[in-house]
Amino acid sequence: MDDNGVREEPSIAAWCRENRAYSGIAGLYFDLLDKGMPEFRDDREAFCWLSARSESGDPDAMAVLGLMHVLGIGTPQSDEDALDLFRKGAERGHPASQFALGLMYRSGKGVERSIPEALEWYRKAASRGHAVAQYNIGVMYESGTGVPQSYSEAVRWYSEAAGNGYAVAQYNLGNMYADGTGVRQSSAEAVKWYRMAAEQGIPDAQFNLGMMYAEGNGVPQSDAEAFRWYKMAAMQGDANAQNIVGFAYYKGKGAEQSYESAAEWFAMAAMQGDAFSQYCLGYMYANGEGVKQSAETAKKWLERSAAQGYKGAAEALKHFD
Repeated sequence: MDDNGVREEPSIAAWCRENRAYSGIAGLYFDLLDKGMPEFRDDREAFCWLSARSESGDPDAMAVLGLMHVLGIGTPQSDEDALDLFRKGAERGHPASQFALGLMYRSGKGVERSIPEALEWYRKAASRGHAVAQYNIGVMYESGTGVPQSYSEAVRWYSEAAGNGYAVAQYNLGNMYADGTGVRQSSAEAVKWYRMAAEQGIPDAQFNLGMMYAEGNGVPQSDAEAFRWYKMAAMQGDANAQNIVGFAYYKGKGAEQSYESAAEWFAMAAMQGDAFSQYCLGYMYANGEGVKQSAETAKKWLERSAAQGYKGAAEALKHFD
């Protein structure tokens, strides 16, 4: 129980929940819950239940148990034990296990690294509709890893994964359409795929969609829509988006003008090391815009910006001598 008396979930459940959008295995934990798996008090209880279920031949349980071995959750970390479980599931035609086995060969965990073996298992999983495996094949074609480099093949595999709802593939596909790489350039198609990824919470897609609205590229120009998407990315910690949101508040462009809000967002980006935001925050402290005027604080932020090579900050510091 936490301090509020709420029962805490096991680490494996928390990990799967946090990584569900990206991992090719995490979703199986919740599939098992839907099939009647109990809610566990701790990771050791989860490990014991999944071990028994694996012994009975449940490939979903094998895959999640393998994940626990990889992560060292509920049991000592062991790539070899994970590999054994993934292989058993893979040989039964279980797509998530085939994908996981491909990952092990790709990284050389528990087995000698082999790109051809990784690709073989990715293809088997992909043929059964495993979206992350389809995405990984696309990445391999885009980079020419283990296969002849081919942007058109990358687009084909990203399209398969994107069509199956994998958000990162949707974002990558948006980039391919935006740049005209491996496919005829289409800003409208780029917007379509960026939007799908953005709605699933991918911050880079949210940022790019904001940029498309700001420029009127593939969509009607709209400062308000640009601001909305930039702010979503900013709330996830994207420093560039935080800077743009700060500037939007400062200028009242797409948002109600507010020096206080501008200073808050510039501060978030500045603390992440964004040189322009450090300059902007220094400027606001120097002039008392949205914050209490402080030459000392202004100088601190301008110095940090100048140290990163931002010329405007170096010029502004001359007034403090």
